[in-house]
Amino acid sequence: MYSLLTLARAPKVWGLQWSEKAASLYKDMEPRISANLSNQFEWPIFFYIVCLVLMIKELDSNIVFITLAWAFIVGRVIHIGIQILTSNIRLRGLVFTINFIAVLAMWYYLLMTA
Repeated sequence: MYSLLTLARAPKVWGLQWSEKAASLYKDMEPRISANLSNQFEWPIFFYIVCLVLMIKELDSNIVFITLAWAFIVGRVIHIGIQILTSNIRLRGLVFTINFIAVLAMWYYLLMTA
């Protein structure tokens, strides 16, 4: 994400000349890339924390946790693509909801097994 953001900001920062089409594309994508990058430090933090707790409690090999974790990771990758490449808020919200439920389920299952 940082590399993509650097490319999007390069023309302004370094005074580079892009083709008009490329400049327009990056100009439109830059705010979405920036927003997505800040999103990586919001809800995913709860995922990182639950994964650390699972490792400490040695529950990280549980198939339920692994399945939920992969659902979250795949969902995040899809969410990144949707947020950067489109402006479809409804689809992005749907994917976010899946990610949200996966992490909530991880926390719930952790609390039930602890």
